[in-house]
Amino acid sequence: MSQSGKSILLVDDDQEIRELLQTYLSRAGFQVCAVADGAGFRQRLAADSADLVILDVMLPDEDGFSLCRWVREHQRFAHVPVIMLTASSDEADRVIGLELGADDYLGKPFSPRELLARIKALLRRVNFSQERGAEVLAFDDWRLDMVSHRLFHADGEEVILSGADFILLKLFLDNPQQILDRDTIGNATRGREVMPLERIVDMAVSRLRQRLRDVEKPPRLIRTVRGSGYLLAANVEPHQGHGH
Repeated sequence: MSQSGKSILLVDDDQEIRELLQTYLSRAGFQVCAVADGAGFRQRLAADSADLVILDVMLPDEDGFSLCRWVREHQRFAHVPVIMLTASSDEADRVIGLELGADDYLGKPFSPRELLARIKALLRRVNFSQERGAEVLAFDDWRLDMVSHRLFHADGEEVILSGADFILLKLFLDNPQQILDRDTIGNATRGREVMPLERIVDMAVSRLRQRLRDVEKPPRLIRTVRGSGYLLAANVEPHQGHGH
């Protein structure tokens, strides 16, 4: 896939890192805009959205977590993939980032090559889901627009999905009534990670259940199959009323 013209917005208060990544990612064919603080980031993204954003957790004016939350709350760029950078080796930081809808996480110090690999993988996933045509899938009381990644409930509420939420939901919708084990889910939702795979998968599923209001005990829609994995207990059909 050609990266040409894909734009990346990077926020990091470390000038050396900004310059290094700007040079490295520009050479890889991306248009890179680098800013030093949260205010600059909000301004740039609002003025001129990006194909992917890289957020440093520690910033002078506000942390990357609140920026990630802000990105996810705005319909116009809610689907933009987010990679978070952290100097902390604290697992809790990664958990918070993923809970807020970050798509990937990289600890400092990191190699630019590793970051580039993560960027390409995320953009491939986004592209793949966009190439599937203007499908709208209906399941239970929900409709998912495969192109805009918008999820609608029968009562009219719209739920904003992060990139990771969308990929996980799509995996379930592609395999309804089938048990998906943690390896399958882990491979689809995330590349290599420092946290144990089970933690990541269980967290991602629990976040998706919250989005789907699937909070009964035991959950009704995404069922836990003890010792095996998870299963989407719903029929999935193309939603009529949307032309292709």
